[in-house]
Amino acid sequence: MSEKKIITIALAGNPNSGKTTIFNNITGTRQKVGNWPGVTVEKKEGLIQKFGYDLKIVDLPGTYSLTPFSIEEIVARDFVLEESPDVIIDIIDASNLERSLYLATQLREIDSKVLFALNMADVARSNGTKIDAEMLSDLLAVPVVFTVGNKNEGIDNLLQEAIKLAETCPEEKEKRNVKYSKDIENAVSKIQNLIEDKVKEKLTYKSRWIAIKLLEDDKIVKERFAGKTGAAGEEILDEVQALRKNLLIHYDEDPEIVMTDDRYGFIAGIIKEVQTISAKERIDFSRNIDLVLTNRFIGFPIFIFFIWAMFQLTFTLGAYPMEWIESGVNLISSFAGNIVPESLLKDLLINGIIGGVGSVIVFLPNILILFFCIALLEDTGYMARAAFLMDKIMHLIGLHGKSFIPMLMGFGCNVPAIMATRTLESEKDRILTILITPFMSCSAKLPVYIVLAGTFFAAKAGNVIFSIYLLGIFLSILSGRLFRSTLLKGVDAPFVMELPPYRVPMIKSLLIHMWDRSKMFLRKMGGIILIGSVVVWTLSAFPRDIEYSADYSAKMNKMNQINESFNIKIAAAGEEDKEILKKERIEVIGIIENEMNSERSEKTYMGRIGKLISPVFEPLGIDWRGSVALLTGFFAKEIVVSTLGVLYSVEESDDRDALKNALLSSGMTPLSALAMMVFVLLYLPCLATIAMIRKETGSFKWTAFSIVYSTSVAWIAAFCVFQGGKLLGF
Repeated sequence: MSEKKIITIALAGNPNSGKTTIFNNITGTRQKVGNWPGVTVEKKEGLIQKFGYDLKIVDLPGTYSLTPFSIEEIVARDFVLEESPDVIIDIIDASNLERSLYLATQLREIDSKVLFALNMADVARSNGTKIDAEMLSDLLAVPVVFTVGNKNEGIDNLLQEAIKLAETCPEEKEKRNVKYSKDIENAVSKIQNLIEDKVKEKLTYKSRWIAIKLLEDDKIVKERFAGKTGAAGEEILDEVQALRKNLLIHYDEDPEIVMTDDRYGFIAGIIKEVQTISAKERIDFSRNIDLVLTNRFIGFPIFIFFIWAMFQLTFTLGAYPMEWIESGVNLISSFAGNIVPESLLKDLLINGIIGGVGSVIVFLPNILILFFCIALLEDTGYMARAAFLMDKIMHLIGLHGKSFIPMLMGFGCNVPAIMATRTLESEKDRILTILITPFMSCSAKLPVYIVLAGTFFAAKAGNVIFSIYLLGIFLSILSGRLFRSTLLKGVDAPFVMELPPYRVPMIKSLLIHMWDRSKMFLRKMGGIILIGSVVVWTLSAFPRDIEYSADYSAKMNKMNQINESFNIKIAAAGEEDKEILKKERIEVIGIIENEMNSERSEKTYMGRIGKLISPVFEPLGIDWRGSVALLTGFFAKEIVVSTLGVLYSVEESDDRDALKNALLSSGMTPLSALAMMVFVLLYLPCLATIAMIRKETGSFKWTAFSIVYSTSVAWIAAFCVFQGGKLLGF
C-alpha cells in the first residue's frame, strides 16, 4: 500500500485578518513552533488528520503584498514561491474586502491553487455589508468560503474545499488576473517573451509573474534573477530598464505606481459587482470604543491603568496557586529526605536540585497569568491601540508606534520581542529597537521582584513591581533619544498605524497563546535553571573541610541544654505563652545556626567569588550573596531566585517563607531590595537574549555595546536609588 500523501496548506493573509485564530482552530494543540530556515521569524505549523487526509497547515507571517518590505513579508512570499504549497488559503477580512483583495490579486498572478476564506463574515453582516461569494468566485476563478474564525464557523467546509482543490488537476483556461493598461501589458509581454526565449529553463517561477516583478523593480527578484540567468539575464534586465524609462516618460510616474493603481482599479470593479452596503443607520462598535480608549487626554491614563491592573492581578491572584505548588515542592522535598540516606547526594538532591528548581517553579502561576493578560490585550485588538497611544512618545526617540509592539512583547520574553523587530522596515529602527527592548522587564525577572517586593513591601508589592516596569519603559525611551541623536541618527520612518476592529477573544485561543509562551519557562526548568542550580549548589557546598573561627559544636551542645530548658517551660506554660516561648526558642537557637551557616557560606567557593566582586555592589546596598546571585543571572534571570534560595536559606531553600525570613534577618533593607530590583531590571540581558541580539544585528560590536551600556545604566540607576534614598532618610 502506497504511503498517504501529505497535503500542505499555507494560510496567507493581511495582519489582523483572523489568520492565526483560524490556524489555532484547525490545529488546536497539535502545533510545532520553530524558525524559518536561515531566519528567526517564528514559524508555526500543525499536522492533522481530517476527512481521510494528512494535512500540514502552515501559518505564514501576515503580509499586505507580495512586494515585501519587512523580513516577515519576504519569508511569506518565499514560502509561497519556493515551497509551492498544494493550496494557499488567503484569509480575507470580509469587513474590509477592498484592502484584503490587493494581496489576493497578487496571489492569483503566481498561478498557485488559491482558496479565499471570507473571514469575520459576522462582523461584515453587522456592518451592513453583503458579499456575493458566488460572483466573487466566478470573477476571480477561485473557490470562496465564508468563515467566522473565532466561532469556529465554516472551518470544516474550508478544509473540504482545500482538499478538493488540492486533488483537482489544474485546468488550462484563461486566468482571471489583473489586466493592466495597454502600455504596461505590452511591456510585460515583451519581458515575458524574452524570458521564455532565453532563460525559462533556469527559472522555477511563472514567466509572467517574473516579468511583472522586474517591471516593478522588485530588488529581491532582480537579484535572484541575475544570479540564476547570467549574461542572458543581464541583457533582459537592460531591456527592462529601457522599458521602465519609456513608461516613466509616458505616465510621468514610476511603473510600479501605475501598476498599483491598475490593481486597485481592478479591485474597485470587483467590489462594485460583489459587495453591497446597506444604507440603514448602523453603529461602528470599534470606532465608538476608540473615541474613549485612544482619546488624546484619557487614552494614555487608561493604558497605564490596564498595565497596572495586569501586574496587580499577576501578583495577587497568583499568590494562591503559588502556595499550592510550594506545598507540592515541600512534599517532594520531604519524601526525598525520608527515603534518601544522609549523604552528599541527598544534599545535592534536596538543597541543589529540588531547592533550586522548586524555588523558581512556584512562580509558574504568575508567569501564566502575565502571559494570559498579554494574549488578552493582543486578541481583543487593544495591543494595536497601545502602540497607537505610544506613537507620539516613540516619535520623541525617532521611532514610531510599531516599534512599541516588540517592546510590549518584551514584558513576556525579550527573545521573541527582539525577533519581532524584523517587522520594521528600516535597519536603524531595528537596531535602535533591539538596543532598548531589554529594558522592558521580561517575565523571567518577575520571580525576583515577587520575592523582594513581597518580602520588604508586603501589601504595596504590586505597586512597587508596577513602578519597576514603568522605570524600564522610561529608561528605554530616554536611551532611545540618546542613541537616535548620536549613534543612530536618522529621520522618522513614515508609518500609518492600523487599528483592527475589537473582537471578543476565544478562550481556546487565549489558552494556546498563553501555553505557547509559558512552555519556554517550563523548558528552562529542566535545562538552564537545573544546571545553574546544580552549579550554584556545588560552589556553595565545597570545600567540605571548612575551618570555623569558633567551636560551633560546643555552642550547639550548649544550645541543646537551652532547648531542653525551653521544653520544660513550654510544657508548664499556658496556650498563649507556649506560642511565645516556641518563637523565642527558634530565635535563640537560630542565632548559632545562622552564625555557623553564614561563616560556612563565606568560606565556600561561592563565598570567595562573592567576596571578590562585592566591592562593586556595596555602593548599591547589595551584599556578597546578592552579588553572586546577580552574577548567575547572566545565564537566566530566574536563577537569581534559586541562588538566593541556596545562599540565604541553606537548609530550607525550597520554602519561600524561609527565604523571606532569611532575607529579613540578613541585613537587607527595603531600600537595598529596591536597588537590587532596579539592577535586575536593567543589567545585561540573559544569555539567550544576547545570542538573539547578536543574530539580529549581525554584529559583535552592537552586542558588546548592549551588554556594557545596559549594565552601566543598571549600576548608575541602582546607585542613585540606594544612595539617594539614604540621603532622603529612607
